Amino acid sequence: MNKGNKDISLKENERIDDLQRNGYCIIQDPGRFCFGMDAVLLSGFAVVKDGARVLDLGTGTGIIPILLEAKTKAAHLTGLEIQADSAEMAARSVALNGLEEKIDIVAGDIKEADKLFDAASFDVITCNPPYMIGQHGLQNPSDAKAIARHEILCTLEDVISQAAGLLVPGGRFFLVHRPFRLAEIIVTLTKYKLEPKRMRLVYPFADKEPNMVLLEAVRGGRPRMTVEKPLIVYREPGVYMPEIYEVYGY
Repeated sequence: MNKGNKDISLKENERIDDLQRNGYCIIQDPGRFCFGMDAVLLSGFAVVKDGARVLDLGTGTGIIPILLEAKTKAAHLTGLEIQADSAEMAARSVALNGLEEKIDIVAGDIKEADKLFDAASFDVITCNPPYMIGQHGLQNPSDAKAIARHEILCTLEDVISQAAGLLVPGGRFFLVHRPFRLAEIIVTLTKYKLEPKRMRLVYPFADKEPNMVLLEAVRGGRPRMTVEKPLIVYREPGVYMPEIYEVYGY
């Protein structure tokens, strides 16, 4: 099932899911948080050149570094995760696939990433951040799912400002977010000299409004942004469009 450490232990409620890439698997706990399509689409949207050093901010299960290791020839990938339990689980997934030499999982706060890593030390930074502003309607702000979905422990500006300082000049930042915050995202990117270069809107169905936006920004880039053709997820309920099957590797 995998080519790594077959002796990795699972904790209560955890399961192993097949990623359909290079025989890789990932450990997940449905009671905490499972990766979604947004993370997979971001891994397909990101451009990682051979030999690149990659950082994923708020890595959660570690899904993005693991998928990027499978899809690219990056020299090294790092996942930063503030929740200790999630970081430990992600590290076990890395070990499960025998990727300890290629992927590091670091437990730490995005807001203090500049204290954990050297300035201008990454060629590519990815992030699938919390989408919802503040704690409106939250029952339990310390819940793992709430932290993943709401800006409880970090804000959009925290993510973008840290990414700007950690990227090399000309380095690329890839983000997946919600279209309702697009104006704020672009203003914040340009504030920190991350020039938006490429954007793609994701639609659940062709006749529905977009529910995700994929963005690429370049540190110190010149103003000019390409808006790519829409990405449609479903042909009909339960049936993906061909491009989605390609991203997932089916």
